[in-house]
Amino acid sequence: MIHRRKFLAASALSFTIVPRHVLGGKGQTAPSERVNIGGIGAGGQGGGDIGAVAANGANIVALCDVDERVAAGTFKRFPKARRYKDFRVMLEKESKNIDAVTVGTPDHIHAPATMMAMRLGKHVYCEKPLTHTIYEARQLTLAAKKYKVATQMGNQGHATEGARLTNEWIQAGTIGTVREVHVWTDRAGLYWPQGIATPTGSDPIPKELDWDLWLGPAPKRPYLSTYVPKMWRGWWDFGTGALGDMGCHIIDHPVWALQLGHPTSVESRVPFVGSLFKDNKINRDSFPHAAITYFEFPARGKQPAVRMTWYDGGLMPQKPAEMSKQQKLPANGVLYVGSKGKMFHGSHGGMPQLLPGDLIDAAKTVPKTMARSVGHHKEWLVACKGGKKAISDFSYSGPLTEIVLLGNLGLRAPGRKLMWDGKNMKITNAAELNQFVHKEYRKGWTL
Repeated sequence: MIHRRKFLAASALSFTIVPRHVLGGKGQTAPSERVNIGGIGAGGQGGGDIGAVAANGANIVALCDVDERVAAGTFKRFPKARRYKDFRVMLEKESKNIDAVTVGTPDHIHAPATMMAMRLGKHVYCEKPLTHTIYEARQLTLAAKKYKVATQMGNQGHATEGARLTNEWIQAGTIGTVREVHVWTDRAGLYWPQGIATPTGSDPIPKELDWDLWLGPAPKRPYLSTYVPKMWRGWWDFGTGALGDMGCHIIDHPVWALQLGHPTSVESRVPFVGSLFKDNKINRDSFPHAAITYFEFPARGKQPAVRMTWYDGGLMPQKPAEMSKQQKLPANGVLYVGSKGKMFHGSHGGMPQLLPGDLIDAAKTVPKTMARSVGHHKEWLVACKGGKKAISDFSYSGPLTEIVLLGNLGLRAPGRKLMWDGKNMKITNAAELNQFVHKEYRKGWTL
């Protein structure tokens, strides 16, 4: 049997006369070129990804969600798609019918669903952060290479014009040598609670929700509307906090432009809030309400070492003196401090702005050396059909996710500088914390 991806790639090199109804009409995608998709996680951002790939010509064959309330809109939009609640069942039953999957579930489900799909030879688009643990990120990176599947993580700003200008201006030396970067987000307090005590009691489980499947590999606990459908990000068992939610969108750009690689250390500092601590021990169930985290990156060739500082929960870096009174830093963004000037931009690959403003004359002369994207979701579909790989495939987004989640590892011991061996995924000066590089799965769930 000829693998579908190899067939599509080979057929693009041959000349065959076929009827117009096979090729597709003007502005239409030929049925023979459509990628058959199974959607894992059909509500919220997962539903948005399913809609985006469909708009780019994909065929939605099957949909899976444990909560019919959040998935109702996507189910209605694709009434012919077969429905499932357990992604394991969907992947087994639809293995011959789908070429690829989108994964838009809560963070703790990302790796098990993605790994199973790749082992079955399916291409995968997975939302950010790619995984729940550092170990999972490394394993998905290795598996994507092993199974030779097309992959992409949902850091949509990686495909923008702003992201390319940021790369080109930084690498051309427009602001000089960069040794200091600041990155920040207004999450979490405005969107979900963090730094709170574990709630007690339980709520009636909605009939549309399979709570046990929603928990998946996470330890059992009573259902509470505090967790589902929108507030799960602030709990260690399910989410990855503010860093996991926004880090892959924001940290992405300095990691890319400065080619940062593995950090050598991480240190987090957490402002005191009474509910965060109990008996002088940090609350292990909920992420802190706010934090500042310092990453140290080593020199790379001729490029010097870089210190990157992350702020969340409404904390922000100091406004640069070069900014006018009217100018403001965005609510989520990046500030690069160079030897010749500074540059900042918003989240998701926002258009970069230079300080002082007269640096824009130098920026105008910088050539556009990077290929422009055909579109974030379209990149992945092209790769699924044997074309050029997506620019945020797992070979890039896996290591990026490791950096983001290392910041969360720092939150396990706030105030302590942790030395990091990135190659071996180990803290070298606090061995007791290495247990948090990965986690145990509940029986019946595996990576």
